[in-house]
Amino acid sequence: MIQSAYGTFAIGGDLPVDRVGFGAMRLARNLMGDTVARYPETARAVLRRAVALGVNHIDTADFYRSPDGAVRANDLIRESLFPYPEGLVIATKVGPVFGPGGPTQGTPADIRPAVEANLKVLGVDRVDLVYLRIGWREPPRGESLGERFQVLADMRKVGFIRHLGLSNVNETHLTEAQRIAPVVAIQNLFNPANADEVALARRAADDGIAFVPFGPLGSGQSSARDAVYAAVAQRRGATIAQVAIAHVLALSPSTLVIPGTGSLRHLEENVAARSLELTHDDLAALS
Repeated sequence: MIQSAYGTFAIGGDLPVDRVGFGAMRLARNLMGDTVARYPETARAVLRRAVALGVNHIDTADFYRSPDGAVRANDLIRESLFPYPEGLVIATKVGPVFGPGGPTQGTPADIRPAVEANLKVLGVDRVDLVYLRIGWREPPRGESLGERFQVLADMRKVGFIRHLGLSNVNETHLTEAQRIAPVVAIQNLFNPANADEVALARRAADDGIAFVPFGPLGSGQSSARDAVYAAVAQRRGATIAQVAIAHVLALSPSTLVIPGTGSLRHLEENVAARSLELTHDDLAALS
């Protein structure tokens, strides 16, 4: 197992995880259609290798599947890892509903069946962490999540869910949700040039909430920022992805990463970022 320079974080105070986890979306196919599906046997090998390397936080969703529905991330997780090793934390997301025209916002009535689908396919009686995802691209302003989050809070009370999180939200959504039930994790597309996202990340750190960016630091959205990543990577003998992962981990002790891949080689590279401790000069350049 690679020694981590960044340690662990206890999600919700009682689920300690290595701060480098694994995102399962690319095991089947990218939802935007720009990534080819991997062969299931390769995906299963990636999952087993991830756990062997010490990854104990897997992020998934029942809607992570190939366009024809034949390859589903949750199926692959159960086929590869069940019975699950002690200490493995599985997080999932509910909220969007997928139809022929793509994702739409689900209603409160869609939430419980979505959680139940995850329970059934993963083969568990309780999910460690369930995120409510609202909207699909930018966090929707002026939209209440209260009724949908209340459904999750009720399922948590009766034991189907251990902890609750939010995805694709802003500070107003977090405040609304916290009035209903504790929020232990936030999963957003973090862009350091977005003042709202920076404020949300800081609030999460202050409140002890895990902040889990998908798409580390908006990589690919800014050619100037990517050029800085490339320069640091060359100087440190690392990959750009490793630098991006290490930069996210340096943001705060409560920040986690969930890089996803269907490639064993990329998995090894991503996990190796745990040992890449950025210097003050590196961080100054990246800032």
